[in-house]
Amino acid sequence: MARMNARQMWAAKLAGKPIPAAVAVPGNAAATGAASLGVRPRTPFVGVVLGIDPSLRGTGLALIEFVAGRSPVLLRCQTVKVAPKYSLAFALGEIHRAVTAFMVGTGVRHVALEQTIYVQNIRTAQILGAARGAAIAAAALHGCPVFEYAPLRVKQAVVGAGRASKEQMARTVMALLGHGRTLALDEADAAGVALCHAFTWRE
Repeated sequence: MARMNARQMWAAKLAGKPIPAAVAVPGNAAATGAASLGVRPRTPFVGVVLGIDPSLRGTGLALIEFVAGRSPVLLRCQTVKVAPKYSLAFALGEIHRAVTAFMVGTGVRHVALEQTIYVQNIRTAQILGAARGAAIAAAALHGCPVFEYAPLRVKQAVVGAGRASKEQMARTVMALLGHGRTLALDEADAAGVALCHAFTWRE
């Protein structure tokens, strides 16, 4: 049997499919050591995650439900588009309003956001920080824990390659979700953050 990477193993686990047992691989010293130390296998994440890809003019939102033994299900997604003619304050209000709408009555357990790693200048950093703040504030007002992930980690967890393109991310996300229509890139990125959270989260 071909070896499975981490993303393939978590996808199989969420779908209730059999995966190779690491402790059964001869010569796997790391797995043997972990077993001897009594390290328990990771418990699959169960619940609803709101993934957010923050941006002032195009914030991506994706609501995904994770149930043990089943593939993840995309419940809802949206790109919060705000035209450049509208002010910063108006755009932040729209982001806050949209995140709140996704939180109300949907049973969101956790919120996952993509971290901002590199920006071109301080003005861009300020704008992205403001957009992130609007989204985080909406989650905080609902008492929901917020987790942040670097883009590289998201791509590694979902696609299996840290340098994957946005198009590769979108295709992989749609394959994992069994989604029928093509997701907008910002929505696919938001879904990717939610998937990364579920694939890597530990109690």
